[in-house]
Amino acid sequence: MALTLYVDTARWRAHHKHVLEQFPGIVPVCKGNGYGFGHERLAEEATRFGSDVLAVGTTYEAARIKDWFSGDLLVLTPFRRGEEPVPLPDRVIRSVSSLDGVHGLVGARVVIEVMSSMKRHGVSEQELSQLHAAIEDVRLEGFAIHLPLDRTDGSDAVEEVIGWMDRLRAARLPLHTMFVSHLKANELARLQQQFPQTRFRARIGTHLWLGDHEATEYRGAVLDVTQVTKGDRFGYRQQKAASDGWLVVVAGGTSHGVGLEAPKALHGMVPRAKGVARAGLATVNRNLSPFVWGGKQRWFAEPPHMQVSILFVPSDAPEPKVGEELVAHLRHTTTQFDRIVDR
Repeated sequence: MALTLYVDTARWRAHHKHVLEQFPGIVPVCKGNGYGFGHERLAEEATRFGSDVLAVGTTYEAARIKDWFSGDLLVLTPFRRGEEPVPLPDRVIRSVSSLDGVHGLVGARVVIEVMSSMKRHGVSEQELSQLHAAIEDVRLEGFAIHLPLDRTDGSDAVEEVIGWMDRLRAARLPLHTMFVSHLKANELARLQQQFPQTRFRARIGTHLWLGDHEATEYRGAVLDVTQVTKGDRFGYRQQKAASDGWLVVVAGGTSHGVGLEAPKALHGMVPRAKGVARAGLATVNRNLSPFVWGGKQRWFAEPPHMQVSILFVPSDAPEPKVGEELVAHLRHTTTQFDRIVDR
């Protein structure tokens, strides 16, 4: 009995093909938990569609994935002096976001990140004049810019990239390759048309692997069902059942990521009101689970355990049976499955 990730493989791969056609020279990203699929599976998929480079988050991920992917590996986390050395093959390319980082990687293959409106990390415009000499000591694979997802000020992503292209060109720096993130296909085409001598390579993870929501589904198996009447005590904390129904033990707990939720940026009054309502319910131990039964998301009977969750299903709903599976609305990037099934 398991928390299972079901994949409609034909549909999933058809989406990959569509994205690859939209973004020539795409650099697939495989970081974190492999977007819910695992590093090994995504490395195999990248190999299947012929990618020559795979982007990973950290040097530790590169060390794990190197045995599953034979092409180049681009580490997205910038190099910092004093970081723990991790043995890596020469086909690993390091990102750098400072002049000091370039000086610290003599002889290495590097991609230099420039500071975008994200203001997360990157080489500043003031450092460009010193880069020309510094890159003589490294093997420069290109420059990179990581753009924000939302542009609430109405600015244009393409214009931001063009601004940096102009600065790099004015500093007499090579513009043979530019790695970009969070551009639409038409925006990438605009840039390629304006700078035909530069190869633009889009680094894409979420849209590539998770862009078709109907291609994947999590399901948790029902392990036990116990009937309760109003007032019965149950669970670790011996709470009382609020009404008649069933306690349903389902595969999927905190070790899988169930009950764990990353903070979200809320826009608009309705989402904010819902957030306030959820917070209020949580203070009285009412937490909605990600599991669906009888067409509704069901409440946790108590906080999820390590490998299972206990749900309360009221008596006016169908009685779940051991061995049945409940659909679970889980975030791929925070979920660890027990097994993956292609269908």
